[in-house]
Amino acid sequence: MIIRIATIDDLPAIVAIYNQSVVAGHATADLNPLSVEERRPWFTSHAPDSYPIFVCVEDGRVLGWSSLSAYRFGREALRRTSEISYYVRSDAQRRGVGTRLVKHTIEQAQTRSIKVLFGILFETNRGSVALLKKFGFEQWAYLPDVADIEGELVSHLYYGRKL
Repeated sequence: MIIRIATIDDLPAIVAIYNQSVVAGHATADLNPLSVEERRPWFTSHAPDSYPIFVCVEDGRVLGWSSLSAYRFGREALRRTSEISYYVRSDAQRRGVGTRLVKHTIEQAQTRSIKVLFGILFETNRGSVALLKKFGFEQWAYLPDVADIEGELVSHLYYGRKL
């Protein structure tokens, strides 16, 4: 497995992986799958030198991806704070892909002078909670019942870590 910066050619695989999470539920606030064209602006907003998207590739196949995103873009005082996101193909889960992506993304955040990193996830996403805790993230915020997933109210958690 290798991890590298994503290119526009990876976008269909990135969207397919994301859409698996949309369909599975409780991993993203999107309730309907997105098209590649709908995700293109998101992709182009992630400049490789500041807020990159990474892909984990094995035998030419994208197994998962992660990204760094600006927090409150344009607000200078928050320029050293970033959000981490990551998604893994359903058939590649429990193979260390998520662990490798999070580790790599943390390392890359440090090279970009990011001082605070946080992930936003649903309380029901136990796998992501465990993965972030494994890397020293702590729960910083709890927003009770803010998401409605098919009639079920779900709480949002913010897990953060100083780098």
